[in-house]
Amino acid sequence: MSISPFDHPFLSGLLGSEAATDWFSASVDIAAMLDFETALAQAEADEGLIAGEAAKAIAVACQNFKPDMAALKAGTARDGVVVPELVRQLRGLVATDHRYALHFGATSQDVIDSSLMIRLKSVLNYIESGLADIVVALDRLDTAFGGNVLMGHTRMQAAIPITAHDRIEAWRAPLLRDRQRMKTFALSFPIIQFGGAAGTLEKLGGKAEAVRQRLAAKLGLHDAPQWHSQRDRIAEFAGLLSLITGSLGKTGQDIALLAQGGNEIHLSGGGGSSAMPHKQNPVQAELLVTLARYNAAQLSGMHQALVHEQERSGSAWTLEWLILPSMVTAAATALRTAAHLLVSIEQLGNSDVSAKS
Repeated sequence: MSISPFDHPFLSGLLGSEAATDWFSASVDIAAMLDFETALAQAEADEGLIAGEAAKAIAVACQNFKPDMAALKAGTARDGVVVPELVRQLRGLVATDHRYALHFGATSQDVIDSSLMIRLKSVLNYIESGLADIVVALDRLDTAFGGNVLMGHTRMQAAIPITAHDRIEAWRAPLLRDRQRMKTFALSFPIIQFGGAAGTLEKLGGKAEAVRQRLAAKLGLHDAPQWHSQRDRIAEFAGLLSLITGSLGKTGQDIALLAQGGNEIHLSGGGGSSAMPHKQNPVQAELLVTLARYNAAQLSGMHQALVHEQERSGSAWTLEWLILPSMVTAAATALRTAAHLLVSIEQLGNSDVSAKS
């Protein structure tokens, strides 16, 4: 049993994403945190803040680390974050002479936010690839059926004939804009998080900026000053997710309405009914509508999480943890679903009626 339908034993067959399950798994999260600690030690050794031997010892400890998950769970319940217990366990693998160097100058938020950013690199690649595949599928539909006739509808009422190309373009154009938005956004995201106790990196003195730049480069992240309480980039990313699922939701809604008419679109497959065996329900089209509305609703919560008090918030930060993974999962599921749905279209519009009639 599961609280979330995204990883529910059977609802996940409809709503889940194996890729997203991996991105937000405890094992991948911890691995990214360990990558942060390893890279931080290397960057600080490069700048002469810790001994090179200490950085090597920390790297070996991170490579050999096997977490005590029960202790991590208890520590998170106590501390509100996993990092203090994680560092305590990791420190036990480092020789006494080098323990001072582990996590030097960093704070829990640096580790957790940077872990998220490391994992979001894969998310951005997945989204770009998914959008590209969907645009290709739409191009193929346009080539095959673009000249066919559909009845245009305004305000849910029959209006005048249009071509299938007109409808396909209404699906494709927003996705092309979404791709461009994502490409522009990716010029400065994901970004390193490194500010220390209160965002000032006071323990690093004049080497602070150089260490941060080295750390960002080692982790493959964009460099930027700390943003502990500045969550606008996270909210912007969530907004892009909602735009993408919304664009796909419009496509799904149109296809569901076309399927309702029965003579303007033919879909292979389709969902069965326990009461009416003759039916082929447009399950994938409906799901795109659901995911669009879900992310639109969740986006307001991400905007609530913009309100961080002073230099760090526990409550607003935790709200992000509740919402963002499900939004990413919804977007990943929508991309996969849309690709399958478009491939299932065997006929769109009618070829034996003039569009000008």
